[in-house]
Amino acid sequence: MNNLLIKADNMVGLNYLLKEKKLKGKIDLIYIDPPFATGGNFTITEGRASTISNSKNGEIAYSDKLLGNDFLNFIKETLLILSELLSEQGSIYLHIDYKIGHYIKILMDEVFGIDNFRNDITRIKCNPKNFNRIGYGNIKDLILFYSKSSQPIWNEPREKYTENDLKRLFPKKNKQGRRYTTVPIHAPGETKNGNTSQSFKGMLPPKGRHWRTDVQTLEQWDKEGLIEWSSKGNPRKIIFADEREGKRVQDIWEYKDPQYPSYPTEKNSDLLDLVIRTSSNKNSIVLDCFCGSGTTLKVAQINNRKWIGIDQSEHAIKATITKLETIESKYEFIDFSIITNR
Repeated sequence: MNNLLIKADNMVGLNYLLKEKKLKGKIDLIYIDPPFATGGNFTITEGRASTISNSKNGEIAYSDKLLGNDFLNFIKETLLILSELLSEQGSIYLHIDYKIGHYIKILMDEVFGIDNFRNDITRIKCNPKNFNRIGYGNIKDLILFYSKSSQPIWNEPREKYTENDLKRLFPKKNKQGRRYTTVPIHAPGETKNGNTSQSFKGMLPPKGRHWRTDVQTLEQWDKEGLIEWSSKGNPRKIIFADEREGKRVQDIWEYKDPQYPSYPTEKNSDLLDLVIRTSSNKNSIVLDCFCGSGTTLKVAQINNRKWIGIDQSEHAIKATITKLETIESKYEFIDFSIITNR
């Protein structure tokens, strides 16, 4: 499949993928950042994008006028088609704000199944605000992460330890200055037979516990200096900081929006990089049917994924093409507004 950029109404583009491109069950990853039902317009003035709705100046980049049930029906209709396009190993990330997100989660539970809900990710989007209002400052939005099945593509993401992490998690240093910590070599649960219940260095596991591995491995660790013995003769496994890949990524992400976006609500490329690397493989098809400035498409290309982008905004398509021109990319462009007018 060729990479594909479509200028069209969202539903027109998705139905084209489903019926004409025969992509049912072929999309491994969907990331969408749809309208948030703000009731306003987002504009671009002299090449500079407004980051708030209801701006009075400039050309309208997109209108966010659907509200209430009309908005929810639109999102549900979109999700139903996306669920058909999503592969059995696929995932969908829907980026939304705190005002409407809880309604969207109910829709996604219905369409994808509550058992396939993976995370409600908090995304810190900006610096603290000092607006005078009744209520706390809002510096976050959310990303709802669902999979199509119980076994989606999952490339475990890791992030580097900070200096504080290293000092806290690996408080000890050996003679060579390598940071490390120690962990017990036994675990809960008693085994009566097998290697994990045998004697190691003349001692048995504590009552009600078993060795975490077979005795032969424990002896090899000890031979390699990977077991630290306390003054009371208790053995613990040595874990070196420089041998760890990093810490697990948690469900609070700090990826702030670009300060000077090329398109309203443009998202941080590092955020998309994390999502794409984690929930797709090389040559997976990545779909963004509200592609805006094309950040998803560019990051997918950089990570050797195939991609499809859809947007009906002339400004969005121009911003996407400009962004794709900064990297080596080939794609097919379909303009349904031209096709319709013929």
